[in-house]
Amino acid sequence: VQLVESGGGSVQAGGSLRLSCAASGYSVSTGCMAWFRQAPGKEREGVAFVYFGGGSTYYADSVKGRFTNSQDNAKNTVYLQMSSLKLEDTAMYFCVADEYAGPQDLVVVEAWHYWGQGTQVTVS
Repeated sequence: VQLVESGGGSVQAGGSLRLSCAASGYSVSTGCMAWFRQAPGKEREGVAFVYFGGGSTYYADSVKGRFTNSQDNAKNTVYLQMSSLKLEDTAMYFCVADEYAGPQDLVVVEAWHYWGQGTQVTVS
């Protein structure tokens, strides 16, 4: 399984970015996926969970109403649309996957077996 994130960058507060996570060896349409982030000096934080096969999504309170999951099955890619970005959204963002995870595992880093390399988001 390989997860490759892209789309990070620098943006002004209030702006938007869309992160992409291209998966190989893992089906985004039937498996569970999530986005974690880690700011300097802080622990990794789960921000968004999605299980497209079951139509289930979940967002951490810190991003609810501002971040949205989506997918492109043909490309086996998931996206995280981030809007109304805040300074505190600055972090390295990781795409993760695991067939047996659930939304409750957004607080359990160890529950996610597959991790991407991360993409940096900087809000100023």
